[in-house]
Amino acid sequence: MTGALSPAARDEALDALAATTSAQPLDVLVVGGGITGVGIANDAATRGLSTGVLEQRDLASGTSSRSSKLIHGGLRYLAMLDFGLVREALQERGLQVTRLAPHLVRPVPFLYPLQRTIERPYVGAGLALYDAMAMLGKYDMGVPKHRHLFRRQVARIAPDLRTEDLTGAIRYYDCQVDDARLVVAVTRTAASYGAQVATRTRVTGFLRDGDRVVGVRATDLETGRELEVRARVVINAAGVWTDEIQQLARAGQLHVRASKGIHLVVPRDRIRSECGIITRTEKSVLFVIPWGDHWIIGTTDTPWDLDRAHPAASRADIDYLLERVNRIVREPLDHDDVQGVYAGLRPLLSGETEPTSRISREHTVSVPVPGLVLVAGGKLTTWRVMAKDAIDAVVDLLEDTQAPVRTCITDRVPLSGAAGFEARQNQRVMLARRSGLSLAQVDHLLGRQGGLIDEVLTLVARRPELAEPLPGAEGYLSAEVVYAVTHEGARHLDDVLARRTRISIETFDRGTLAARPAAELMAAELGWDAARVEDEVDHYLRRVEAERQSQRMATDQEADEARVSAPDIV
Repeated sequence: MTGALSPAARDEALDALAATTSAQPLDVLVVGGGITGVGIANDAATRGLSTGVLEQRDLASGTSSRSSKLIHGGLRYLAMLDFGLVREALQERGLQVTRLAPHLVRPVPFLYPLQRTIERPYVGAGLALYDAMAMLGKYDMGVPKHRHLFRRQVARIAPDLRTEDLTGAIRYYDCQVDDARLVVAVTRTAASYGAQVATRTRVTGFLRDGDRVVGVRATDLETGRELEVRARVVINAAGVWTDEIQQLARAGQLHVRASKGIHLVVPRDRIRSECGIITRTEKSVLFVIPWGDHWIIGTTDTPWDLDRAHPAASRADIDYLLERVNRIVREPLDHDDVQGVYAGLRPLLSGETEPTSRISREHTVSVPVPGLVLVAGGKLTTWRVMAKDAIDAVVDLLEDTQAPVRTCITDRVPLSGAAGFEARQNQRVMLARRSGLSLAQVDHLLGRQGGLIDEVLTLVARRPELAEPLPGAEGYLSAEVVYAVTHEGARHLDDVLARRTRISIETFDRGTLAARPAAELMAAELGWDAARVEDEVDHYLRRVEAERQSQRMATDQEADEARVSAPDIV
């Protein structure tokens, strides 16, 4: 049960959704294909509810592919005294790294630099509480405990960190994840338990029976096909688009503010350190996060009220992060060191006057009218809790079902790729020998596919040419592009280069050299002709150029105008 998201599976999902009737509706229809939406679908499907998901663009095309890529309790929220959120997040961190997704979620060490002697007891007490909350949770802690370091030790661990003004540091652990791949894994898990998933399908209206919401009207953006999907309950998990969906449904009183966070990607050799780094700034926190052969540097936290589909990083944003990171490293970074830039929007529940940097990441579930559930707020780490709370709210709305709704079991349902991961990891040398791939290539696949590596290796065995590195992005195999289409729901070139892989931020050319080879590999699987390949490549090149232009602009308004000059291909 791998829940392959193939082109045929999408067609079958659309047919199944269109076939719903008033007499035979879905139990749950989810609007939104980010981590919250697919998490809800997974929870519903594993409770035995018939489930559908509609996403107007690609899986994880919004906030869920543009985060700091951390599964963490959140030291920032500990400082805000939000102990409940921190404790909940730490429990989920332990669950994901040890049981649900050990192939995707992995521990990463951080240094918290100490500039004054008085900071050590204060920060140390906070991290002791952080570890204690993790150890006292329902699940294994999953990471080592924190440790105090003196300045000489810090200098050995992080030679490029300025230590002359430090009294030392504290090393502690959190976890990181490829957020977009986590969304794909959750989606495939839901699909394997019967959820019908249709991307590039936009909700255009709601169906009602009196005051009750009984389904939606939707349009397949690939073909123009219009359909009505009937459901006992519709759940809005549209993230920063929550207000728009509420307006469409003429129901709901949640107010979601968008906070923009940008991140820079620089080569790993620009900062010599065995650990990531976290330090406070006057506005938020600064992360320097290990990411394979790169560092991710973030983040900003500023209000955003412009185009929500394509938030843009301005030159001022980039300058801000470079100036902050250059305060703590010996060799200053400049714009030429920046390999990639991405901007995302956090959906924050808020009052009208709060600055976004002070708004907590707590989530809310509400039922404004019968048949409609709204979910908003939250953070990547607690996706499973948000899903549980949403389906728990649905239970009362499904009282007329023949069988009672079961309780949540997602804390015991490993995600797609988790099963067999440890065994395959132990067999990595054998897998390399049998497949003809290098050990590094096998490790790369294990870290992305986990126990499903056999599906990729079978593809390579059948088509040996797919064992070749992808031209222009040699860290990835050609097979991964094909697999993204046949098993991971990729429909367009942008889906592959920006989300199924991270080529768009991991290469200095932003993936432009890999665009045509990748499009040609996708063409055979999606039935594209030469003209369609040209369209896909041209659109991707225009997107990259629009992003580059936006990053030269001084203000958000100018950056937004530059970025939206390259709209979505669908």
